[in-house]
Amino acid sequence: MKTFPDHKLLLIACVAMTLISCSVSRVPIEYRKYAPEKLKEDFSIFQGALEEWHPSLYWFTPKEEMDKKFADARNGITDSMTERQFRTRLLKVVTTIRCGHTSINYSKKYSRFLDTASLKLFPLAFKVWKDSLVVTANLNKHDTVLRRGTIVKAINNYTPKQLIDTFFNYITGDGFSVAGRYQTLSSYGTFGVLYKNVLGLPETFRVTYINRMGFEDSVTIPVFKPEKDSVEKSDSLKPEKYTPKERRTLRIFSTRHMQVDTTLKSAYMLLNTFSNGTNLRKFFRSSFRNIENFGIKHLVIDVRSNGGGEAGNSTLLTQYLSDHKFKIGDSLYAIKRSSKYRDYVKFQPVYWLITSVITKKKKDGFFHFGYYERHTFKPFKKFHFDGNIYILTGGNSFSATTLFAQELKGQKNVTIVGEETGGGAYGNSAWIIPELTLPNTRLRIGIPKFRFVMRPDLVKEGRGVMPDIYAAPTAQDIQNGIDVKLEAVKEMIIKANQAGQTVILK
Repeated sequence: MKTFPDHKLLLIACVAMTLISCSVSRVPIEYRKYAPEKLKEDFSIFQGALEEWHPSLYWFTPKEEMDKKFADARNGITDSMTERQFRTRLLKVVTTIRCGHTSINYSKKYSRFLDTASLKLFPLAFKVWKDSLVVTANLNKHDTVLRRGTIVKAINNYTPKQLIDTFFNYITGDGFSVAGRYQTLSSYGTFGVLYKNVLGLPETFRVTYINRMGFEDSVTIPVFKPEKDSVEKSDSLKPEKYTPKERRTLRIFSTRHMQVDTTLKSAYMLLNTFSNGTNLRKFFRSSFRNIENFGIKHLVIDVRSNGGGEAGNSTLLTQYLSDHKFKIGDSLYAIKRSSKYRDYVKFQPVYWLITSVITKKKKDGFFHFGYYERHTFKPFKKFHFDGNIYILTGGNSFSATTLFAQELKGQKNVTIVGEETGGGAYGNSAWIIPELTLPNTRLRIGIPKFRFVMRPDLVKEGRGVMPDIYAAPTAQDIQNGIDVKLEAVKEMIIKANQAGQTVILK
């Protein structure tokens, strides 16, 4: 038997350890697992931060129920998990809070991986509502069976209701509004991601559907496997096709624009955000100047895809439309200024400074932002619009958009058309949202700092802003590409013009 000198044994051991270390580091991030003790360490920080500074942890969910949800999730960590598996587990806890501004994002490294990876995908996207699934897109472009508008009755023996009820456990949203959760599931890719994360992604799917003759039928379809260079690239997407100024103009147009129809004496204003950076102040002023110059009698404001943004911008728009003085909220407060988890929060000193400057501690022990609690906003006199106003809403109408819609709801010349907003009509938890980074998995947790109560009388109900006229598409509408909300408004405008009305009668 051959033996080695001690110094050679040491050298061999070092080389072996280096090789093992390199081997571990080469494990793709998608499959990299974290030991249970590391996951529990992250979970303790996750739970502690939520309990310490989330202003609405028990707003809609009793403490006993939240405590049980935390305990069940922690006790379930008995084996190693990937980042994706751990995020899915945390997401089920966060969903219980019923706060649409509380989020769990992948680590920056994992997010970069997802941006470039060619992963197997669930091939279908759906319009989802109640217990129904209607195909809106199919990644398998040569599939002539499951086309847009096809009603799906089951996937791998799971009924639509079973799938929707299961996935709802992993979708955050405000209060008891369901429209926002349906819309999230309807957003391209979300349904498929949840199918993969919760149920797994098999190689094939048995889909039961309603065929063209109206009968139930079934087909087996493969998982979608993207291949490098297999995606057709359109010349229209090439950056060099447009100048920087043209690209900026196109981007702004897709975010907000207004079109005028002098025949119907109407204007259509698309607003997909209230965020800063799109010069909304100038846009509103020029739009309402043009509305006055053209003698417009009917204004359609489409906020169906508006996820919110800066409350100052939504308030600015409201001032052009409201017929009365208004406050945007009843109360706005934080429960903590500092945090013992400050080492895991980027810019924590900045958040502390901001809350120290703008808030004052009151008798209830909370730190109140008094400006919005006290300030009354007045309608603008110049370019104020007094004609008929139609606001299009849906599940993606969220945050500051809900403030805008709720403030105008009930005004005599305002009609809200569409579906319940995803944002709560009573208020929300947001305003400042520090990001907590867990030390091991590097998952990023967005935890809002403030609770904003707009309508205290609606808190118990916990729903979104309800439309005055409900309008939602059928499977046939989706198949034919009909915008039922816009068509409903167009019909109302035509009737109002024929009758010579200046105010909508409800």
